[in-house]
Amino acid sequence: MAKNNTVNGGISLFWKLSTTFLVLLLMVGAVHITLSISASDQYYLKRNQKLNANIAQSIIQEVKPIINGEVTKNALDDIMHHMMAVNPSIEVYLLDKTGYILSHVAPYKKVKLKTVSLAPIQEFIDNNGEEFVQGDDPRKPGELQIFSAAAITDNDEVQGYVYVVLAGEDYYAVASNLWDEYITSLGGSSMVITLVAALVIGLIAIWFITRNLRGIIDVVRRFQDGDLEARISAKSGKEFNTLSLAFNDMADTIVGNIENLKSMENLRRELVGNVSHDLRTPLAVIHGYIETLMIKKDQLSIEERDKYLAIILSSTEKLKKMVAELFELSKLESKQVHPKKEPFFINELLQDVVQKYLILARKKGVLIQSVISNNIELVNADIALIERVLQNLIDNALKFTPEGGTITIKTNEMDSAVEIQVADTGVGIPEEQIPFVFDRYHIGDKRLSLDKNTTGLGLAIVKKILEIHDATINLSSKLNQGTSFSFQLPYHQA
Repeated sequence: MAKNNTVNGGISLFWKLSTTFLVLLLMVGAVHITLSISASDQYYLKRNQKLNANIAQSIIQEVKPIINGEVTKNALDDIMHHMMAVNPSIEVYLLDKTGYILSHVAPYKKVKLKTVSLAPIQEFIDNNGEEFVQGDDPRKPGELQIFSAAAITDNDEVQGYVYVVLAGEDYYAVASNLWDEYITSLGGSSMVITLVAALVIGLIAIWFITRNLRGIIDVVRRFQDGDLEARISAKSGKEFNTLSLAFNDMADTIVGNIENLKSMENLRRELVGNVSHDLRTPLAVIHGYIETLMIKKDQLSIEERDKYLAIILSSTEKLKKMVAELFELSKLESKQVHPKKEPFFINELLQDVVQKYLILARKKGVLIQSVISNNIELVNADIALIERVLQNLIDNALKFTPEGGTITIKTNEMDSAVEIQVADTGVGIPEEQIPFVFDRYHIGDKRLSLDKNTTGLGLAIVKKILEIHDATINLSSKLNQGTSFSFQLPYHQA
């Protein structure tokens, strides 16, 4: 079914383009014919005027049509005789100095104008008929005609004008018939052959152009139907190469997102399983001891009751801590936490954090010491989040450093940043487990079994906080020798 849709889509596109091309071809052909005929007609008029430019002058040389402002006797007969000898289709008008029509030779034709504009006549005379000029048609007011004209003079004084219309009604009757014949000729075999040839060439070109597009449509359909490996073959210099590359990039992105979603789904399932397991243990402890208190409330001593209540309190504290860290990590992973960066002295923050852990470390028999320079410049970071990072790293070090061990917090000044390091002399981490210790609930880390009060989320939170600061957490560790975590914070740029 998908293949049929692909074929139908490709053919549909081909015929749409072909129909559009045919319509455009017919429109261009019609415009070309119209322009060609118009140009041919204009050319004929110009040629006719230029070839007959001297007709009016020849009439004056043969006949003296106006003497002292009056039309001479027998002038019209002489003009008629001369006109029939030269060109029987022309019309001759005798004009006075103002353009008023004194007389005319146009047999069986009705003259409707009484005067003719002299401006075109004067222009024609001035350029000796070399330029194309059209004048009034006395029989058709508002229309222009080609003409020949000459001034009638007596003793160098203009007496009037001979105005000869070269394209009369007879001409237009013949021209109309010729127009129809010309259109018929153009629409005949030569025009059909030309259009068919252009159409065939165009269809072949469209077929080859759309062939690649049909291939693209086929790949898109396959991808739509679930073939996530479908990619368009993009070759340099080919048509639609940019589209092909864009689709391939989009497909890779979609596939990558799908893989990320699958990975996130696996993590979610793992998280649900781990959370369920971790919550079940303290809840079972709480439930068991509360049930014991209720059943044996009269049989328990005060010391036993206090012991049970302390265990219940410890379990609730663990639950509270676990829920808080889960919520914190969820916000970090969903990018709901945005660091509020500000300049501060990292050495002061480190000293404050160390002071808070001195008593706790002393109780466990662990020495906590600091090697911090007092000359470090201001750093630019979110002070609350960086404090959280330091607390988690020191908590982690205390959990896995046995009695008599040492935890060291130190700083190393660099060119554009300061490096903070938290090192311990604890049990260390197996080399094969180092790449995974920042994953939440990393079950492969056997150290978790050493401390039942851990949630396994502390280092994952550290990594996420540093990621939103564009920083990286570095780890080095050796079994039974200790572990060192370090990261860098940039100096504040004033």
